[in-house]
Amino acid sequence: MKYLFCSLFAGLLLLNSIDAQTVNTLSAKEKRHGYTLLFNGVNTDGWTTTDGKIVPAGWVVTDGLITAVLDGKGGDIISVKEYSDFDLKLEYKIAPGCNSGVKYFYTKYENGGNLGMEFQIIDNEAGEDIHKENHLSGSFYDVLKPAVPKPKIHPAGQWNTMRIVAKGNKVAHWLNGVKILAFVRGSKAFTEAVAQSKFNKTSPAFGTVNKGHILLQEHGGVVSFKNIKIKSL
Repeated sequence: MKYLFCSLFAGLLLLNSIDAQTVNTLSAKEKRHGYTLLFNGVNTDGWTTTDGKIVPAGWVVTDGLITAVLDGKGGDIISVKEYSDFDLKLEYKIAPGCNSGVKYFYTKYENGGNLGMEFQIIDNEAGEDIHKENHLSGSFYDVLKPAVPKPKIHPAGQWNTMRIVAKGNKVAHWLNGVKILAFVRGSKAFTEAVAQSKFNKTSPAFGTVNKGHILLQEHGGVVSFKNIKIKSL
């Protein structure tokens, strides 16, 4: 029994070691398909504040995660590089009641300031901003609600996977392996939805820019990210 217990314990340690090694790394298949890491799991290289400064102490990197700490006032952070057509994948975990998001095509508009289209991340059960369908997890924030009713979302404290694919004017949001929203930028439905949103006075029209940064949002609560990978299309 003692030998069996020791063997099982050693096996668990090996599995944990393997898992730790695979976080924030690219598989051979991902490398072949052109993915690169946006977060190296060690530090904030490749990221800045929205005004180009070093990432502040409100964001910490520990155990292969990049985390916005509670009330750390770290502000939003953006990728140094800009992207147009891309396939972005990552994993996120939020604390109960937390609100966050991942923005893309983040740039300075001629009128409206610095903006980006947002894949909303929020605790759908206990978040404060959950009273509109286009404010729920996976939505194109304040513009389009998820097309899949009640998509599978792991509760606060557990990891979820998200994916954003943008090619030309077509955009799709994926949550835990399921495509939950697809739309065409500049289409009639898109334009009408933007006109009803808080972004209806921007110039150029919100969501029509074709290049920008990837942004991780800090909204006061605790949110962690890992395995942030992107492929230019």
